[in-house]
Amino acid sequence: MSFFARLSVLFAALTLLNGCEQPNAPPLDQQLYVWQRQWTPAHEAALRDSRADFSTLRVLALQAFPQDGWRRARVDPVLLKRDGRPLIAVIRLDGQLKTLDQDEVIAQVQQLLGDWHAQGLVVAGVEIDHDAGNARLPAYRAFLTQLRAVLPASLPLSITALPAWLDSPELPGLLATVDSSVLQVHAVSDPRRGLFDAAQAEQWAKAWSRLTPKPFYLALPAYGVALLPDADGAPVVESEVPIERGGKRRELLADPQQLSALGSELRKHPPAHLAGLIWFRLPLAGDRRAWSLTTLGAVARGDVLDSRLSLQLSEQNGLYDIAITNSGNLDSAWPERLTLVVKGCDGADALAGYALQQSPDLLTFTRLRDGRMPAGGQRAIGWARCTNIDQGGSNVHP
Repeated sequence: MSFFARLSVLFAALTLLNGCEQPNAPPLDQQLYVWQRQWTPAHEAALRDSRADFSTLRVLALQAFPQDGWRRARVDPVLLKRDGRPLIAVIRLDGQLKTLDQDEVIAQVQQLLGDWHAQGLVVAGVEIDHDAGNARLPAYRAFLTQLRAVLPASLPLSITALPAWLDSPELPGLLATVDSSVLQVHAVSDPRRGLFDAAQAEQWAKAWSRLTPKPFYLALPAYGVALLPDADGAPVVESEVPIERGGKRRELLADPQQLSALGSELRKHPPAHLAGLIWFRLPLAGDRRAWSLTTLGAVARGDVLDSRLSLQLSEQNGLYDIAITNSGNLDSAWPERLTLVVKGCDGADALAGYALQQSPDLLTFTRLRDGRMPAGGQRAIGWARCTNIDQGGSNVHP
């Protein structure tokens, strides 16, 4: 074979190999649910600081309850206009509603959209969140068909969907009525089994991708809940709003490391038609049952996660304020114990959540209850009046 013939064969082989290469998958879109019913000044900073990582806001706008009727979320239109990201209005229809009054629901949705438009808000889509049982999917499909017919053709309609619907022959027809779906893969079964199972979520996503030719999203958890015992033994779920009830609380929290691993896998091997991830929910300052925005952003970006707890001392005239800081990007549990090497202490005490044991040359702060240290956060744990505290000889014990 001549040199030029061999070169031609080599070129053909390289061309064939290049043709077999898979193009890089587009990055998964990252969106946020804004689920607070009552907006506060804390929303301003949360929206501002989330802009770099999350493209779209899905905002709780309206809810229908079995007993209490319709309730509007008190959103801040000024903040939403200033934010400028695409805005999807979410209408929550409680799964315990016995029936859906189609005309009433549609009238409420149209009134909401009209009011938001009058406030200067540009709505990029409508999402219906209704946890219908499988037996009610035909009626739900009829409602969505009617709603789609009265909404502007240019306004996308999406639904929140349940993995339990995968068993229903009605699902393909239901999905055909909307432009996209949001598969909720968190807190879908008995909460006593946990908030989230990454392997199960990935299986559901793959199964969903085989049933719909349309874009779909995964709704993922960035929050925690507490389970309280009820009189009949069934758990009562406490989330954003405290419940006045006695009994020991069992705290459940979605694991950022687990969600980060799932996000990495979905970026490498995205199921067909998966358009992105939607995180529940936008965390506000002081939200004790949500990841910090720092951790949420790091998970969404796929950053390496790390907690870095350290001791922080502030001294004035021999009086030391003692605190712990987390300079990492991963929220952490309060440290179990802190030991401080000291000299000449004539007074010291622990603050709420810790107990103090004191000896002439050592202060030991021991955790009394569980708590979380947000990424970038600081928490005071006590004070001491001493001639010296050796920060280099002191330790934080996770």
